[in-house]
Amino acid sequence: MSKVVADMSVSLDGFVADPGDGVQEVFAWYGKPQPEQSPCEPAGEADDMGLGVIVYGRRTFDVAHGWDGRHPTGAPVVVLTHSVPDGWPREGSTVSFDTAGIESAMATAAKMAGDKVIALGSPSIIQQCLALGLVDRIQVKLVPVLLGDGIRMFGSLATAPLELGNPQVSEGNGVTHLYYDVGRPGT
Repeated sequence: MSKVVADMSVSLDGFVADPGDGVQEVFAWYGKPQPEQSPCEPAGEADDMGLGVIVYGRRTFDVAHGWDGRHPTGAPVVVLTHSVPDGWPREGSTVSFDTAGIESAMATAAKMAGDKVIALGSPSIIQQCLALGLVDRIQVKLVPVLLGDGIRMFGSLATAPLELGNPQVSEGNGVTHLYYDVGRPGT
């Protein structure tokens, strides 16, 4: 059974993008050499189990220009949207669309992922999945920058307060990796 992992880079003040959807500051760490991971540091779920599929919202798809049909990780993508954009789906693309709602998109992702990780890559998708109790782990790449305003990672959570497990922390170059297990109701 696949695990569902919310995984995003975020500014110290909680934004995944600036007010104009710019992500340069929160993604800047990707271009920096990163230290080798020591055996005592936590690995991401995608590293442990393999990334099976990423679920995004339409806004992220539009801002990323559909990743030109293929996400940089090589993983297939499911985009939750009210309507499929003109010119899509494209032949040879690994991007697919679901217009039937979050439950349908997650069922599609589960079929595609098999035993691999389902990554959630948009704030709205993360919030919806948290509200449904679908998230197993939250992975935050905390970047030492203050944006002051923009798109919040968590916004207004319908399920707040939500208690998370103790953090696992891994230091990087220009980033701190935080890993939290999410308790499910009844567990």
